[in-house]
Amino acid sequence: MRIAIIGAGNVGTALATSFVRAGHDVVITSRDAQDAAAAAAASGASIAPTNVAAVEDADVIIPAVYVTSFADVAADIASAAAGTPVVDVSNRMSFGADGPETDTTSSNAEDLAALLPGSPVVKAFNTLFASRQLDPITNGVTLDGFVAADDADAKATVLELVRSIGLTPIDAGPLVRARQLEGLAFLNMSLNITNNGAWQSGWKLVGAPAPEEVAA
Repeated sequence: MRIAIIGAGNVGTALATSFVRAGHDVVITSRDAQDAAAAAAASGASIAPTNVAAVEDADVIIPAVYVTSFADVAADIASAAAGTPVVDVSNRMSFGADGPETDTTSSNAEDLAALLPGSPVVKAFNTLFASRQLDPITNGVTLDGFVAADDADAKATVLELVRSIGLTPIDAGPLVRARQLEGLAFLNMSLNITNNGAWQSGWKLVGAPAPEEVAA
């Protein structure tokens, strides 16, 4: 697959590295050209000069940016990205009187879908820290890659992408399930924050029922 990653931080670089290692054609871009060059050098990805140039021929688009940048990125790529799966890898967290907290009445993925009505939005990779996006095995256990989406074709594409980098793909259902996936990530983050963790933990679903066969 040709994968466009917008954002050259830890997550963008980790995913780019895993995708390149799996044999995908990865292009990365960032508003900071030096960051894009560093991420490309570290991962083996190529560099695109702009967001639009990155996504024009992509099979999958991943905005690895802060949620506060969603509106600007969406406005920039909406036309060029029309019809192409856009994967939301983000999470939400804030801090209250009792420590970490999160809003579960919606999800970042649903917010992104509202900004990109012409593209099927998929939630994936958010339950993994960057270190585990880079290496899907912890304590000898292959971690799960949960995927939620409303569009069946986009979901199938991303499930295969998840599988290709060594994760166990798990179909989590429609896009609304992104609320629970962001909750899983929040729990993992908050456990590491409150227990001074090493940020290496991940999720493994054990004894899950097999998915039903869909009639042809």
